Amino acid sequence: MLIAMDLTVLHLALPTLTKDLQPSNAELLWIVDIYGFLTAGFLITMGAIGDRIGRRRLLLIGAFVFGLASVISAFAVNAEMLIAARALLGLAGATLMPSTLSLIRVMFQDSKQQGTAIGAWTGFFGLGTVIGPLVGGTFLELFWWGSAFLLGVPVMLLLIMFGPSLLPEYRDASVTRPDVVSAIMSIVGVLTLVFGLKRIAEDGLHPEPAIAIVAGLLLGVFFIARQRRLTQPLVDLSLFRNKLFSSALAMLVLGTLISAGSQFFVLQYLQLVCGLSPVSAGLWAIPTTVAVMIGAMGAPALASRMKLSTLLAGGLVIATFGMVLLARVGGADDQYLAVAGAAVIGLGLGPMISLGTGLIVGSAPPERAGAASAISSTGTDLGSSMGIAVIGSIGFVVYRANLSDNLPEGLPDDVAAMAKDTLAAAVAAARTLPETEGARLLSVARDAFVQGLQATALVGAGLAVLLAAAAVTLLRDARVPGPPPAPDDSAEESADEGGDEAAKPLEKADS
Repeated sequence: MLIAMDLTVLHLALPTLTKDLQPSNAELLWIVDIYGFLTAGFLITMGAIGDRIGRRRLLLIGAFVFGLASVISAFAVNAEMLIAARALLGLAGATLMPSTLSLIRVMFQDSKQQGTAIGAWTGFFGLGTVIGPLVGGTFLELFWWGSAFLLGVPVMLLLIMFGPSLLPEYRDASVTRPDVVSAIMSIVGVLTLVFGLKRIAEDGLHPEPAIAIVAGLLLGVFFIARQRRLTQPLVDLSLFRNKLFSSALAMLVLGTLISAGSQFFVLQYLQLVCGLSPVSAGLWAIPTTVAVMIGAMGAPALASRMKLSTLLAGGLVIATFGMVLLARVGGADDQYLAVAGAAVIGLGLGPMISLGTGLIVGSAPPERAGAASAISSTGTDLGSSMGIAVIGSIGFVVYRANLSDNLPEGLPDDVAAMAKDTLAAAVAAARTLPETEGARLLSVARDAFVQGLQATALVGAGLAVLLAAAAVTLLRDARVPGPPPAPDDSAEESADEGGDEAAKPLEKADS
């Protein structure tokens, strides 16, 4: 939850932060983006490292670095210091996500308990995304902008204090050293790909993000070729030969794409069409988060009573219904309809996100759970970026086309060009005009945005229907993965002799 909160906690603090640190536009962009970039970029590398040095060990190292970077961020005295601290936070976040998820894989021997734990992990990550702005707003009311970063410090201290006694250790003792070249290729490849997708979402398709995406894909091709040649690859490509693993990963990416794309437009609708403040918009987003948590945490219980493919397909049909509700939003008066649609989408996609993650991690052997967890987390990050870039681009194309056809006559060229950029730019442009002209521009811009929202909802509905069909077809024989095999006697003796140098028995958490 803390990792997700740090993705959004700065949103409300930017005005006061800018006043204190006076960053340039480029520095401000890096303050916001560097955390998410490095978290996504280092996930695969850190997952593989956790499999090798021990997942508990990596988790505790990451907790220490996360707490330290939080303190540095809170007391940063200039933009450069804050960028560096946020980068360190991102690096630490990349150690925490695969470590926690892969430890769940080996801590819970019962498949139902494992599914519930992964559902909780998924639900609270979603909760952190929503409450980040709320926590940021509350702390800004009481303290200075840096105080929002300190929330994670006591949690990390508790983890460092009690983690060694409460959490088991697990590592793959057969591999001694990660391949450095592969690590660099995976980091740079994911970073450039995410960078390109984010820039498309912000500025539209132009040469810079296109080059970044092509470069990221090429590095991915070279990375795969290198893994095939290595005797001890950073990522075991045999995981992808598992039909269940590959299908679940593809569906998780597309499910996250739908979720992120719809949420991106709904939050803008609440703020720019309905006129809500960021804090109020965050409060109106809570029903969606609660619905995701219900879907994610309730799905494992249902999975023991019905066929997995039927459960996932049913959830996607529910998400399709939510998309249809969004497509019926016609203006600011339909705020409740938009919130209800987003909540229904979250409820329907919750099982896909939770059980999809469980299928990915559970279908991998225990010694590769860290790498599988990292691939799963990277997939959701890419799905989120693609959702905002792809779905967002479709919506903005519709917005610009409709706005161009309905712009009030007599607008200055620079104001018209500014309004065509985004709805936020149109709202800013309307403030520069006389009241009557500004109101007319704002009215047509909001109408154009709503039409873009409707278009993205219909696209999302179509994708959800296709995913439902894929779930029935590709996962028809899928079952909730069973527990990992218990270590044999020789493994237990090795663990007793070598301590952390071997995989420890995991029959009880306090062992």
